[in-house]
Amino acid sequence: MASSPEINFELVELSGHVVAKGAWSATLQADCLYKSALLAKPGCRCRLLQGAREITPFTPLAALDLSLGTCIQVVWLSSPPATRFSLGHAFAAIKANGSVVTWGFAARGGDSSAVAPLLAEGVVHICGTTSAFAAIKANGSVVTWGSFLRGGDSSVVAPFLTEGVVQVCGNASAFAAIKANGSVVTWGRGGDHGGNSSALAPLLTEGVVQVCGNASAFAAIKANGSVVTWGDADGGGDSSAVAPLLTEGVVQVRGTGFAFAAIKANGSVVTWGDADGGGDSSAVAPLLIEGVVQVRGTGTAFAAIKANGSVVTWGDADNGGNSSAVALLLAEGVVQVRGNDRAFAAIKANGSVVTWGDADGGGDSSAVAPLLTEGIVQVCGTGNAFASMKANGSVVTWGFAARGGDSSAVAPLLTDGVVHICGCASAFAAIKANGSVVTWGFAPQGGDSSAVASLLTEGVVQVC
Repeated sequence: MASSPEINFELVELSGHVVAKGAWSATLQADCLYKSALLAKPGCRCRLLQGAREITPFTPLAALDLSLGTCIQVVWLSSPPATRFSLGHAFAAIKANGSVVTWGFAARGGDSSAVAPLLAEGVVHICGTTSAFAAIKANGSVVTWGSFLRGGDSSVVAPFLTEGVVQVCGNASAFAAIKANGSVVTWGRGGDHGGNSSALAPLLTEGVVQVCGNASAFAAIKANGSVVTWGDADGGGDSSAVAPLLTEGVVQVRGTGFAFAAIKANGSVVTWGDADGGGDSSAVAPLLIEGVVQVRGTGTAFAAIKANGSVVTWGDADNGGNSSAVALLLAEGVVQVRGNDRAFAAIKANGSVVTWGDADGGGDSSAVAPLLTEGIVQVCGTGNAFASMKANGSVVTWGFAARGGDSSAVAPLLTDGVVHICGCASAFAAIKANGSVVTWGFAPQGGDSSAVASLLTEGVVQVC
């Protein structure tokens, strides 16, 4: 029996870096390419493009137009789920058919009726500010809704958002979109909030590969490893104090509410912004000169994982900047750290969880400690609560009860089958293996999805 033909592909980032290459059977779907790409950045999300065409995980490899070449562009999506909690007050769900369902605080993105015809199909990614959403469609166009002042109105830059957008990032009040040519388009609240990047326009016309937002500023990484910042000067928009350290080699940037931390290719960390909110790392500087592989933030503190599995923290002591109480548990074996606004939760290689920071905001998990000793594969936060998913598909919650820390009302629905959890400011949404969604937390801000329940019984693939 003859073997099926194979197709050679290269998966390449916007910077030109080759993520993966190899030969795949023409009988397969593109999910095999996605899996190969995601091996490079576990826990992240990406889009695959062939020219201007979106490749979905269900696209047959045999259906790709090889006349366009065998180079597939990998676009990493900002703010991957579980990287940080959302500041938003509503949820938006993408279904397998590319349609969108929204619920929560109507004026802050929970009501998308004004753009409903544009959200009926073709949506591949959604990102939010505190009060608005931006959806990227398969054709590279962007649709926005929610508070006009906080990014819901993109009419001023509409001509630049009709095609070619590959990534959108939100801070509290503005959006920044990266286009396929590496340029950046911004809108939303201007001035000290990042929605107007005109002062830096010459630096943002090409070469941008990643954008990160905090509450009031943005930081963009360019293909040459340099960083460009704008927005609130005191909150991270002005990086001039560390500019010589940001001219090359930066591979990742993460934010707290009003500061940024950049990881360089040599494993060192550079920080700037509000000193008390994580922008000043001088107290732990000797621990950040090499070996750092991941940084995450709460609202006012940072936690860095080193290659040896240890954790270094700095910033506001009460909100996670001081981890001395659990130092022995963070000396080795940590593989993930997640922050909400006031606390951190770390997953260790054995599947256990360690928490610290504000006790009432999720830093004290003693009430559910027996359930966190093994099997945890994901942790997600709201503003002041955490939800963890276990390998068996069950969910454990703790923190401020009214903001998602108490899931008892939906407990029977969270005993198995959960495959992903997403948090906004005050509520959680869990996607189950059958594509249905379970919500809990503060009802007006997404915890109650009963108004759209019939649309959330199947087919949901992403929640933001």
